[in-house]
Amino acid sequence: MSNSKKNRKEAKRRLKRELQGRERRREQSAPIDASFVKSDIRREIRYITQLAQGEDSRIVTVGNLVLFSTRTGDAWLLDPEDNFAVCLCREGERQPVRIIDAPDTFAIEWTASFAIEEAAFIVRERSGNVVVIHGYPTVEISAACRGRSTSNNFRLRSPSTDMDL
Repeated sequence: MSNSKKNRKEAKRRLKRELQGRERRREQSAPIDASFVKSDIRREIRYITQLAQGEDSRIVTVGNLVLFSTRTGDAWLLDPEDNFAVCLCREGERQPVRIIDAPDTFAIEWTASFAIEEAAFIVRERSGNVVVIHGYPTVEISAACRGRSTSNNFRLRSPSTDMDL
């Protein structure tokens, strides 16, 4: 094969590789269709409370908030960033929760702070009372507070979008 033929073949291969690289870069930077669901905190509270009353353990994350229910009929709303907590349901009985809604935001009246130390869920109420609760899925709750799941058999889910509670 002559040198000019070899050069043309090599140039064709280089051009082909260059075009493939451009195509790959174009695919990687293609716009992504995304839809955002406006979270309804009251709806999520109703959902997690119903699960607690049904003695179903679940964890729901809404933005930076974590809601969880337990098999003992308890449900909590947590703000892991500030370690705030409010009990939503205790032994299947709904607890009063104060939420102030505005068109674009909401505010929660936090009644306690929380900590998780190994298997203990520790709550310090506004009154100064400290309650230590054992039996909650603290590993999974901690993981949800950090933004990741650690267990395949514990159901971690995003906000409800298909349920009308």
